[in-house]
Amino acid sequence: MKKNKQVIAGIEVGTTKVVVLIGEILINKIVNIIGIGQYPSKGIDKGNINNLQSLISCIKKAIYEAETMAEYRISSIYVSLSNQYIHCKNEIGIVPIANKEITDQDIKYAIYTAQSIKLKQDYKILHVIPKEYTIDQTYGIKNPVGLSGFRMQANVHLITYKNIFKKNLVKAIESCNMHVEKVIFSGIASSQAVLTFSEKQSGVCMVDIGGGSIDLIIYINGYIEYSYVLPYAGNTVTNDIAYVFNTSYKNAEIIKKKYGSTILSSLTASELIEIANLYGIQTKNMKKDILIQVIESRYTELFNMIHTVLMKIQNKLYNSGKPYKLGAGIVLTGGGAQASSLKLLAEKIFNIQVRIGIPIKIKTYSDKIIQPSYATVIGLVKYGAKIYNQKKKQFNKTNKLKKWFYYLHSWIKKII
Repeated sequence: MKKNKQVIAGIEVGTTKVVVLIGEILINKIVNIIGIGQYPSKGIDKGNINNLQSLISCIKKAIYEAETMAEYRISSIYVSLSNQYIHCKNEIGIVPIANKEITDQDIKYAIYTAQSIKLKQDYKILHVIPKEYTIDQTYGIKNPVGLSGFRMQANVHLITYKNIFKKNLVKAIESCNMHVEKVIFSGIASSQAVLTFSEKQSGVCMVDIGGGSIDLIIYINGYIEYSYVLPYAGNTVTNDIAYVFNTSYKNAEIIKKKYGSTILSSLTASELIEIANLYGIQTKNMKKDILIQVIESRYTELFNMIHTVLMKIQNKLYNSGKPYKLGAGIVLTGGGAQASSLKLLAEKIFNIQVRIGIPIKIKTYSDKIIQPSYATVIGLVKYGAKIYNQKKKQFNKTNKLKKWFYYLHSWIKKII
């Protein structure tokens, strides 16, 4: 396999499937997807691993498929993490300005102070995300370097996780001869894939509906204000269908994708659909409107849960005098966002503009990959590419500085 490309790989180990994506970083910094591999998940449910060997087998198959398509053997990978034990905190770090002018060192120390908090047992910090800074009584500063003052405050968003779950996930991936570059909260990865800069600035809530959980991230003024994981998602809809129609989970998933909708239409209400029984031996005809009622009922419940969380956060921001409006509304993404008429149902419940988020600013061999269901794994690759480009920029900057000193030294030697 080829080794002369600059590639980034990402893996999403979800409740329903394991997806591996390989992207090549082009000259213009755009990522071109050159390989994808996916395999039904076994041994994991809602981020909890219950059969390590089964999961390792799924991961190996997804990696092999992606490598075969890309004609490239990967050795390192970015990993997404999401389960009900992901939590967030907004903290502040305060430091005196030693030289009356803020330096990078002051910023680092303020951020370090903000993250020096007591966590629950077995919890660790996954992400430390600086939001904005305050110098004395001046608020909302984005880059304080070089500014003068007596005291600086760093406002930081922390995302924490239960260490045992990350350990087990990393163990499963490293068992496939992979080096884990970085573990990233799935919600952050998805937002990298589907949100625009202007949406984050205007205020937006991204809702990633996966198979086992829903990731929720709220951006205000370009920064993450809140992040949350709801331990219910697309699989609860499938379970409801399986129960109501007395069929298997597998059949229920097929029915949901083929006939499912969240809003009843008079044109299809009396339409009959064929459903196999629990053992797949007999089939029976059922009205489509019953299926839609089941799906609509569960999605309505899920959206009401999200709406409650959203109202709580917005009220808290409003009462503290901070910006709270979502000018860009709600962006739904993930496999569960592909249900027919979901946008209409969401707008009805949230009473705000809603769009279905598909990955943007990405190049690929097939439009089939530019779907909400691949938002997280595409976001991982874009996240990795961003880190690579930053490191490359810093490396080039350092090299230019070294060359300048070399020429200066050579010139001095000549005139002495």
